[in-house]
Amino acid sequence: MELNFLTLTFFIDIQKRLNIFPFMNKMAHNLYIGFFVAICSATLLWLVFFGSDYYTLNIEDRFFHESHETLKPSGILGHGMGIIGSFLILFGVFSYMARKRYRSLSKLGLLKHWLEFHIFLCVEGSILIPFHTSFKFGGIVSISFWSMVAVVLSGVIGRFIYIQIPRTLEGRALSLQEVIGLKSDFASILEKNFSLDSDQTNSLSKLLINDEIQGSENNFTSFFVSYFQNIKQQFQIRSFLAGTKLQKHQKRELIKLVSKEINLNRKITWLNSMQKIFKYWHVAHLPFAIVMLIIMIIHVIITLFFGYKWIF
Repeated sequence: MELNFLTLTFFIDIQKRLNIFPFMNKMAHNLYIGFFVAICSATLLWLVFFGSDYYTLNIEDRFFHESHETLKPSGILGHGMGIIGSFLILFGVFSYMARKRYRSLSKLGLLKHWLEFHIFLCVEGSILIPFHTSFKFGGIVSISFWSMVAVVLSGVIGRFIYIQIPRTLEGRALSLQEVIGLKSDFASILEKNFSLDSDQTNSLSKLLINDEIQGSENNFTSFFVSYFQNIKQQFQIRSFLAGTKLQKHQKRELIKLVSKEINLNRKITWLNSMQKIFKYWHVAHLPFAIVMLIIMIIHVIITLFFGYKWIF
């Protein structure tokens, strides 16, 4: 339990020292996300390693296990995971809501970084909660648990949809015209910066046109078809570039440019659909979150009423 508090304190200290929240370059952002992934992974692996013998027993046999007093829901570690997990989820939800709602908090960092921080806290909390219950779900608490599962899964989907909508650094969604304005003269860049002849330029430009998804229905399934088709395109372009006389650093730069162009083309094609789907996603995500939070608060109140106060 103390480890999680120390981890949160350490993160905040690093954030202040490096000033990565307000102005985060790509490398800092990768470290930022990598830190979150490492913490969540380490927490899950440690809990599985430490408690697998206990959690895999039948409920009746757990009473005789040497770790029962520690890992049971009211035990020192089991109860602590419930408290810390609930705190992380509540803090993650309400801090992100406050950042979105109050302009006075805009100087504390970009909204997309707060969204990632919100996801990290809620995922970390969602890892701790099942271990707190020792995987026993019954009564009204089971509604909260499955609501939490729905929130986490819908959150992953929502995050995927969110990044498909081009945004400013502050997190404002760009309009279709603004996104189209981001496109560059691809053919001209190929000829000027990479010295490709007209035949190579035409061949590469043709590879950027995804004929296999032209005319497909404008729905979520078709979007995934186009998404994976774009990955196939990038492999085809890599194979094409392998046959050119470009230097390695030029190929790397060109692959980055092509990937950006492919992604931008897909986002332009699907922008309106993604914006609509994102609105519908809120309708599904928010009710589950509200149910989870209400039952969690009721559970905490009842726990305190019956005198379970952990180490306090």
